[in-house]
Amino acid sequence: MELQQTLSAMMAQRPTAYRALLDDVTEVLRKAALSGVLKAGDPMPDFVLPDADGELVFSDDLLRKGPLVVVFFRGEWCPFCRATLAALNDVSGNIEAAGGTLVALSPDVAAFRKRAWHAQGLRFPVLNDMDGAVSLQFGTLFRIPDRLRSFYLTAGIDLTLRHGDPSWFLSMPATFIAGSDGVLRFAHASGDITDRVEPVNIISLMRTIVG
Repeated sequence: MELQQTLSAMMAQRPTAYRALLDDVTEVLRKAALSGVLKAGDPMPDFVLPDADGELVFSDDLLRKGPLVVVFFRGEWCPFCRATLAALNDVSGNIEAAGGTLVALSPDVAAFRKRAWHAQGLRFPVLNDMDGAVSLQFGTLFRIPDRLRSFYLTAGIDLTLRHGDPSWFLSMPATFIAGSDGVLRFAHASGDITDRVEPVNIISLMRTIVG
């Protein structure tokens, strides 16, 4: 089953009230994504972020190896993101074989990033986008509406604890691919949390960029 089908099936099993809240957010973010998110042809913002072990990772160093795939995800608490990370993990070797590097960015603090990294046996770095600073530069950052925030808190998901920050900002699910020159060759962001780039398509894009 393709990733998109898996995520859609997961969403269909969620409570109606939750899906209704997400529908409202999705429409607002869809319009924001069209106008505010970086596009192919834009320069990729530089970043320096810690990985799950606290080691700093420099985007410049990653680009010296070749094209870079940057995936924004909401956090270890999100089952849709965990499914996406698992699907990406399955093809991470193919991305490397095609000449690329894959990194995932999350606002989760170290304990939650490390838990995700170890629990899923991820073969690529999970970096901490502190305060959503990098998401903001890519244009994917948004503040969770109060009604959705209340729903998450009722469900035991406290993003203040998970992010070490009371702002309740998140990134839209997004995937960017930059060439080794730092220019974006591909960009996809969506307010719909089931709308992710298929991993096989990332591999195809990577081969086109490198080839």
